[in-house]
Amino acid sequence: MLKILDNNYYDLIISNTLAPSYDTGNNITPLDIRDSLLHVPVSTVDPCDLGRHPYNSFPFLYTLTSTTSLEKSGISTVQRNPYLALFGRGVLVAVIDTGIDYQHPAFKYNDGTSRIISIWDQTVQTGTVPETFTFGSEYSRDQINVALSSEDPLSIVPTTDTIGHGTAIASVLAGTPNVAESFSGVVPQADLVIVKLKEAKQNLKNIFFVPEDALCYQESDIILGIRYAVTISERNNQPVVICIALGSNQGGHDGRGAVDSYIDYLTLLPGIGVCVSTGNEGNSQRHYFNATNAAPYYNDFELRVGSNDKMFSMEIWSYAPARLSVDISSPNRESTQPVFPTFNQCRRFSFIFNQTTIYVNNIIFEEGNGDQLILLRFNNLLPGIWYLRVQNIESEPFAFHSWLPTGDMISRETYFLNSNPDTTITSPGNGRHQLTVAGYNDTNNSILPESGRGYTRIGEIKPDLAAPGYQLTCAVPRNQYGTVTGTGAAAAHATGIVAMVLEWAIVRNNYPRMTGNNVNRLLISSATRSSSDVYPNNIWGYGQVDVNRLFERLASL
Repeated sequence: MLKILDNNYYDLIISNTLAPSYDTGNNITPLDIRDSLLHVPVSTVDPCDLGRHPYNSFPFLYTLTSTTSLEKSGISTVQRNPYLALFGRGVLVAVIDTGIDYQHPAFKYNDGTSRIISIWDQTVQTGTVPETFTFGSEYSRDQINVALSSEDPLSIVPTTDTIGHGTAIASVLAGTPNVAESFSGVVPQADLVIVKLKEAKQNLKNIFFVPEDALCYQESDIILGIRYAVTISERNNQPVVICIALGSNQGGHDGRGAVDSYIDYLTLLPGIGVCVSTGNEGNSQRHYFNATNAAPYYNDFELRVGSNDKMFSMEIWSYAPARLSVDISSPNRESTQPVFPTFNQCRRFSFIFNQTTIYVNNIIFEEGNGDQLILLRFNNLLPGIWYLRVQNIESEPFAFHSWLPTGDMISRETYFLNSNPDTTITSPGNGRHQLTVAGYNDTNNSILPESGRGYTRIGEIKPDLAAPGYQLTCAVPRNQYGTVTGTGAAAAHATGIVAMVLEWAIVRNNYPRMTGNNVNRLLISSATRSSSDVYPNNIWGYGQVDVNRLFERLASL
């Protein structure tokens, strides 16, 4: 079995400058221009392997970020204008998600042939591996068309979307119109590139104390999916816009993670746009913030643990020059006593009066960004109120953030009692140059309660814009239509708008050097803003996306 698929190997992210010193011939998988994967043997997962290996070498875990109007974003106006009529023709749109139901009419031309240029299914190992990649199966448009004309399509192209999230996102972005269902994607003439992610390795889930049945994806596979989309763009000499409707609460929420950095680089290149969702953690009560400015220099806060959440991790991120200790007490007040910062120590605490075990990595210098990280991993938790004390051993003012996992990795019964809805944008939405999209309800112009809020932990302005994300009509597997809600749907909507701009700029040769970041700045400058709000703000960013206003402004130059 390939090591990238084998649960007996960790996939560790390392710098390309270090890769040659570790390379034994078959233990390195290139990721992107900056990083590679190092495959390290593991027989039994020891939680303190995170400590022996740096925190930032383990790929983060991502969850899905979604559970009807085009006019609100100015799309229909632009498409009705005979001098614009932008439907995405000549532009690739890529969805890196749970796959696609390629047999759905939302992804076919009127003659029944496929609008999908290419599918890379990371979960199927029986087909042709994409060139320059090492696993999975690639299916071309020709193969998909042969499958569609056969009596048993899945015997020829055996890729499906059993979850339906990827199908919904792709249809909101680029679905073929269906008048009977009052449905159309934003750019129904764009070509689709689909990456079906494989689920995260069990050893990675074990390291981060994620329940075995929790659906999540690992960062390294997302990076490979992005690189695949860029490869198809280069092969076809077409601009591409990539939609990422996934999010993670791991990392410093500062845009410095592996996938954030790669996206940040790509969006500065001509012909590549990337749209990401803010995540759906705005009202989940999974973020806590404290700033202590006067003695005594400690802060006590409380975490409610639900009866169904037996294992999970939690992160506390501080700012230099503070040096923080942490003390964790159970509902019956059994305590770890203060745990002080070190470079790579992993400490295990087994409570006497209940069965809880806690692993604490109090890392004074996290390699990815240089800030202090306190990683707590709980197993066999006693339900109830847990008490945490964070203290600055320098006896100076300090501040810190703490985050719990996203999505369904924990239940809604586990949350901070004095939570903070700000700084809840998930990775990769905290990077500087990707278009980070909040979701709003276009029926009443209200932000979705779950929409992640900025700013980033280091004060960068995010989100950039808000797009419709409430009950958007979408395709669902088995030739049906339904609705999708969430910031992932809003990101898909915005991805289509970026594709329209790239069609005007690059395909029609109006501005061939247009980068994704250029498009983002144009959309920001032309956003619709309410007179009752101050912009930018941490909820709406610079306002509601309005592509028609963008072209009106360009026409006046």
